[in-house]
Amino acid sequence: MKKIIALLLALVMVMSLAACGASEPAAPEAPAAEPKKYEGVELTYWSMWSTGEPQALVIEEAAAAFEAETGAKVNIEWKGRDIKTLLSAALEAGEKFDVFDDDYTRIGQVYAPYTYDLTEMAAAAGYDKIGYACFNNQAIEWAGFLNSIVEQPNIGGIFYDKAAFATAGITTVPATWTEFLAACEKLKAAGIAPLALDSAYADFNVYHHLVRHLGEDKIKDLSANGGWAADANAVAAAQEIIDFVNAGYLAEGAPDQYPASQTKIGLGTAAMIVCADYVCAEVNNAVGEVDWGFFAFPTPENCADTSSYAGANSMAITKYTENAQAAFDFILYTVTGTYGQKLVDNCKQIPADVSLTEATLAGSVDALLNTVKPMSWCGNIHPDRNQGYRDLSTQIFEGKFADGAAWCAAMDALK
Repeated sequence: MKKIIALLLALVMVMSLAACGASEPAAPEAPAAEPKKYEGVELTYWSMWSTGEPQALVIEEAAAAFEAETGAKVNIEWKGRDIKTLLSAALEAGEKFDVFDDDYTRIGQVYAPYTYDLTEMAAAAGYDKIGYACFNNQAIEWAGFLNSIVEQPNIGGIFYDKAAFATAGITTVPATWTEFLAACEKLKAAGIAPLALDSAYADFNVYHHLVRHLGEDKIKDLSANGGWAADANAVAAAQEIIDFVNAGYLAEGAPDQYPASQTKIGLGTAAMIVCADYVCAEVNNAVGEVDWGFFAFPTPENCADTSSYAGANSMAITKYTENAQAAFDFILYTVTGTYGQKLVDNCKQIPADVSLTEATLAGSVDALLNTVKPMSWCGNIHPDRNQGYRDLSTQIFEGKFADGAAWCAAMDALK
């Protein structure tokens, strides 16, 4: 019996040693990682921003995230505001870069022959649901096709200090000229100058009055051919300004040299300014944060034109690109969703994506959505008379004209 047990133990040991000597089965190989959508693609982006600006910081973050997600590397060249002096020559020469940004007017009018048609890609992405029709339609009118995507919208109108309105007991923003004058009277009674005005923006202020009474097409006609003094609506627009000045509604010293008057809003001595939304950042950076509000330039009774100024910095793709879809996806990645919201929050700008949340200037998205065709920035004044118009715009606020007819006669005298 002992011999049998010994033999069994020996057999077990032999079998154990054999098992230990056997090679382990090879582990199955992990499946190869799927290549990223744009693996190996490189994009070159010429930006109008400068290193360190809030917009540049967000764009850099977006580019890094886009590369991590899609594999496409975005090489950013920060050109700063000089980009407008560089683009025409570079595009004409066929220089190899993929994406650039600039004023959407220049993209639509000057650079259009060198830009990529984004129509199909935008339709596939549902861009019409998140963009602004007023900008898209304008780009199509200029270029013949959609050739830019809005990066930073701007809107013009009246920007005001909410604290000043509260002090004066103004609870609703004015829509008509009569309501506006009533608000000015309340501010004046509260010891707050109603309107700040720098001479740099006097022409823009006057233009709002002219547009409300005349419309831009009529301004273009009068500016080219004369007839201001014979036009009752033009005279009425000028008289409106003169009456406003005579009522004492301008800040002391206005029209000042830029930016002396607008900073009075930040100092609490003035309540409003007529400008585009970038004025908010200008004042905030100069004298401290203001709790800004916004409303469209008020409409006088019996005036039908309620257009608002609207402009934009936009992004476009060059026709020389070899990676149009990747470039388009990068643009949308930057101006919508997470990074679009960061542009809004970190840069205090109006959303480029209408589904995003406004950080400042509540109502600006609705105002842009309600704008069919943007009012230009004094764009229908004849180029040969532009400087004269600018001078006369300052002078009317300086009280140098007895009445609206005298100002209109001066406009007719411009050569």
